[in-house]
Amino acid sequence: MSDSRAPESTPHRYDAELANEIERRWQDHWEATEIFSAPDPAGPLANPADPKSDEPKLFVMDMFPYPSGEGLHVGHPLGYVATDCYSRYKRMAGHNVMHAMGFDAFGLPTEQYAVATGQHPAGITERNIDRYRQQLRRLGMAYDTKRTFATSDPDYYKWTQWIFLQIFNSWYDVDADHARPIEELIRQFEAGERAVPGAESWSELGDDARRAIVDGYRLAYVAESPVNWCPGLGTVLSNEEVTSEGRSERGNFPVFTRTLRQWMMRITAYADRLLTDLDHVDWPESTKLMQRNWIGKSTGAEVDFATDAGDIRVFTTRPDTLFGATYMVLAPEHSLVDALAADAWPVDVNPLWTGGAATPRDAIAEYRRVAAAKTDMERQADAKEKTGVFTGAYATNPVNGVPVPVFIADYVLAGYGTGAIMAVPGHDSRDLAFADAFALPVVQVVDPENDTDWRGFGGDGVAVNSGFLDGRSTPEAKARVIAWLEERGSGHGTVNFRLRDWLFSRQRFWGEPFPIVYDETDRPIALPDSMLPVELPELADFSPRTFEPDAADTSPEPPLGRATDWVNVTLDLGDGPKQYRRETNTMPNWAGSSWYELRYTDPTNDKVFADPVNEQYWMGPRSAEDVGGVDLYIGGQEHAVLHLLYDRFWHKILFDLGHVSSREPFRKLFHQGMIQAYAYTDDRGAYVSAAEVEEADGEYFYNGQKVNREHGKMGKSLKNVVTPDEMCDRYGADTFRMYEMAMGPLDVSRPWETRAVVGSQRYLQRLWRNIIDEATGEVIVADVEPDAETLKLQHRTVEGIRDDVDNLRMNTAIAKLIMFNNHVVGLSPVPRSVAEAQVLMTAPFAPHIAEELWRRMGHTHSLANEPFPKADPAYLTVDTVTYPVQINGKVRDRLEVPAETTPQQVEEQALALPKIAATLEGKPPRKVIVVPGRMVSIVA
Repeated sequence: MSDSRAPESTPHRYDAELANEIERRWQDHWEATEIFSAPDPAGPLANPADPKSDEPKLFVMDMFPYPSGEGLHVGHPLGYVATDCYSRYKRMAGHNVMHAMGFDAFGLPTEQYAVATGQHPAGITERNIDRYRQQLRRLGMAYDTKRTFATSDPDYYKWTQWIFLQIFNSWYDVDADHARPIEELIRQFEAGERAVPGAESWSELGDDARRAIVDGYRLAYVAESPVNWCPGLGTVLSNEEVTSEGRSERGNFPVFTRTLRQWMMRITAYADRLLTDLDHVDWPESTKLMQRNWIGKSTGAEVDFATDAGDIRVFTTRPDTLFGATYMVLAPEHSLVDALAADAWPVDVNPLWTGGAATPRDAIAEYRRVAAAKTDMERQADAKEKTGVFTGAYATNPVNGVPVPVFIADYVLAGYGTGAIMAVPGHDSRDLAFADAFALPVVQVVDPENDTDWRGFGGDGVAVNSGFLDGRSTPEAKARVIAWLEERGSGHGTVNFRLRDWLFSRQRFWGEPFPIVYDETDRPIALPDSMLPVELPELADFSPRTFEPDAADTSPEPPLGRATDWVNVTLDLGDGPKQYRRETNTMPNWAGSSWYELRYTDPTNDKVFADPVNEQYWMGPRSAEDVGGVDLYIGGQEHAVLHLLYDRFWHKILFDLGHVSSREPFRKLFHQGMIQAYAYTDDRGAYVSAAEVEEADGEYFYNGQKVNREHGKMGKSLKNVVTPDEMCDRYGADTFRMYEMAMGPLDVSRPWETRAVVGSQRYLQRLWRNIIDEATGEVIVADVEPDAETLKLQHRTVEGIRDDVDNLRMNTAIAKLIMFNNHVVGLSPVPRSVAEAQVLMTAPFAPHIAEELWRRMGHTHSLANEPFPKADPAYLTVDTVTYPVQINGKVRDRLEVPAETTPQQVEEQALALPKIAATLEGKPPRKVIVVPGRMVSIVA
């Protein structure tokens, strides 16, 4: 619809220049008045006089950014703009909204940049955060700035260290199914209420032995274990930070398996609760499935195979196939391998089993050397050739007494399960490939009961060639063999998890120092709370000592180890001054992001990490069944396992210890989609600047040369970055916000098209002209009553937008605004009440222009807390149409439907009428003709 009211001379036209002037002014006003500050019920941020104190609370969060020097591109703020629109709307709809933004500031990218440039990571971080703050402020984000922090602030990581100590000073009580203070475990040992491992009584043990036993129970512990060592980054990585190709997620460096002394978190103790509580959160099913698969719960049995060196314990989900176990495989790193290794090969050993070595020990040593150079992913690849060597030893199958050879092979990993498997080649494809390669027996013990080939068949069936299990179905056979094993002490039913304990050490500088020291026994000692925070020392050289990308045999040397005056320290920990050594590893960057939602609830408290009153108010459960947590959390699905799983783990420990009231950190989770952008490559395959590419006749040219167009992620390497600063300069922040929200459903990835941004600008320009004379700048709305059609459309629009924004359908809400505006521009004059309703409905999406128009229409206060319009039910009634429904020309019934019902819907409802269905006798009609608004004709 054209707008004939736009004058030829428009000195007060809403364009980018005016938009930027308006936006800067309102951003200054919001900052000066702190209008978006949310009152707490207690503490320094409490304000009983604030009207919002009596409103229902709403805690909205974004996954906070890791600030880089490159700043934001237009893909980054998608989720931020969405939460801002939602928060603004909810604030206007009568909620005490807490919406804050912090910065995930520790981590490897900043340290790598510091190493490359010689700058200090703290200075780099501060500049990057300032850049992000400026960009987010320019977008008009309604953040509660009193709650802003960075994870690298000592005032913040003091509490990260404090939480670590809570974990270190706790153990998991399996009987109570929750964490308890370590002092309770010690009291149980002292009172004789709990058996002391390896001793008759607690009193007969020395201090070092007692500490060793207690350390073995802690939820945070030091262990010598196989880890993912990445020489290219100079640090170890958690399993979650290694790609399926066996390379580092950051930098794509090769990752090797090494055995190192590292800090671990006993997340496996919480595996079942982490799994079960997924049923009680409002999260995308795809994310729940990813966490369930990562946790990997499986039910089966642990079975002991006897050997001269001790029992080999295996976990199997198919104990019903025990009679088909014809050999065993241990991980090369398994603790029994050296004890099993024979001095000489048995007589008549198959040459395939020896690896060409003179003795089993020689074969094992060489095999281990080769395996150590492979990543876990390479070792487990299904397509790779199966390799291994015989240890020279045999184990006894407990169900039939048959001796089976014991091999080592790299497709079995020490860090998974028990590090040993019973191989049933008849019913496992990897075992079958190994058996075929080494000429090992293959026995059928499951009948598929159809024409399926039994070799490698892993499904259910009926037990055969299995002694006392023959003829039983797979479930029956499982239950029977587990009972049989338990009767004889050869095994027991159990549950296993794929989840491994969280590797928590990093050999880096830019991270949280551990609040731990070591004494002469080399055992960890927790520092008292009074010594927190343990701050990073000044250091000139942050680089790792091992940076050779292929150096699998190098050992890490943490940069903090060079700060000798800081590492070696004299402290009085209650028994006089003594010499101690500080921990030189730092925590992973996930530490600070594993609890930051809690600090938002009480960000200035220097006595506790969060006042229980404030935590209960913002995150407490709403009912006995509710798990509590943040009301809405929006972020990328790439964090489905790493951050979200770690945060849930820490939160549950704090819940067990009574520090928080909510069982889960995030009640509702939503993943925004990705903004993609076209990228262009020349005939060499090199990327060229997308901004300089021109289109002609459906083809694309860069400096006159034809280039190829591809669609993908926006990024610096693809030279297709568009920044929000550019968009604000060209159109204004409100136009940018409107466009990002109008592009499509929030959870769907969508392509960026700069040329389409102008459509959002046109809506704001037309809204402006509804109210402002562009020639004089005067307000032109009139104090007249709207007509009935306008009122009906207005109230339906209000109702629709409320429903859309409540359900994060920002694109359809904006579509309704545009449709309503198409009607309003045809009104002359525009009624004041209509204009005000239109401005209020626009405010969550384009807050600056809305504030400006609201003020120009005579209001002296901000609309940030102005009530959002409500729909009058009287205007929501829908007109109806009555359709006569005829069959073969005779009217059989009548159907009354809303006027906007589509012909397809009319047809479906007509055929469902009882009289019509009875007349048709269940037979489909030959033809159905719907004449909109008039009749339905059915040909039987």
